Amino acid sequence: MAQTKKRRRSKHRGNAAGMVEVRGRTGRPMTAADSKADAKQEARQRRLDRAQRPPTWRGAFVRALLATAMFGVLLVVAMDNTIRQAVLLAAAMMLVYTPLGYYTDLFLYRRRQRKREAEGAR
Repeated sequence: MAQTKKRRRSKHRGNAAGMVEVRGRTGRPMTAADSKADAKQEARQRRLDRAQRPPTWRGAFVRALLATAMFGVLLVVAMDNTIRQAVLLAAAMMLVYTPLGYYTDLFLYRRRQRKREAEGAR
């Protein structure tokens, strides 16, 4: 029997909703260098996307909470304060860190936006 040179095609089977799902990459597996380059590109894109989002009070609050916790531990361990003193000072610092972090982020965000618009105008 004569053989044909035509390649076999895989069948596409639809799911329950009738949509045909693409199987993805079915050829040779990605090399380590390819997957590393792909991961670097994805990380770079996520970093750029994160830089394009405006700052939020919630993000500033969470960052201030982490900084305040570290500050409170430092007060107790390194400066020999009582826990009560450390909590009071940490709470005061929380009131300072939150708006300071938000307005710093807002300043940097606006500067990046101006820079991006200036590059786009060229």
